Amino acid sequence: MKRALLLPLLGVLAACGTVGGHASPVPTGQPQQVTTTTSAAATVPPAPQPAKDGTCPYLATAFVAQANGQLVPKVKLSTDEPHPACFFYANATEIQLTVRVYVGDERVAKTIVNEAAPDGSQPANSPTGWTGGYVNGDSGVVYAVAKSDAAVVVTSNQKQSIKARRIAEEAIKGLKL
Repeated sequence: MKRALLLPLLGVLAACGTVGGHASPVPTGQPQQVTTTTSAAATVPPAPQPAKDGTCPYLATAFVAQANGQLVPKVKLSTDEPHPACFFYANATEIQLTVRVYVGDERVAKTIVNEAAPDGSQPANSPTGWTGGYVNGDSGVVYAVAKSDAAVVVTSNQKQSIKARRIAEEAIKGLKL
């Protein structure tokens, strides 16, 4: 019985090639194409985190309070350089608005915007020359736009996209991007 099972198995193995032999490519008559990538994939930096108390260097706290419709008792900054992310608080622990700025690689800028406002989001094209999208959710709105090698993402606890858009426009103006 064992011999009956072993013989078909040996036949299958023999069809696959010899043990220790070298496989030779079979010519197909057509040249093979090899695709190579000349540049590494764009690496998106991690999401910024509030690290220290401070004043946003490109966006006035009074403007944020008026535009977002809430008092701003505290502002924290990330450690990102040269443009830190700014975190505007509604109270001691709750962030009402975040502005993330990226300047560097164009692919990374577009990726940051696409992650913040993915396919299916509403299109955003303000200020002029900037493109991206905005998404409304239960916890607020995200307005994300990119231009060339720069990206600005505004996340607000308010649901009206016009508030986030106005803040993005003011941040871009303050950054001189």
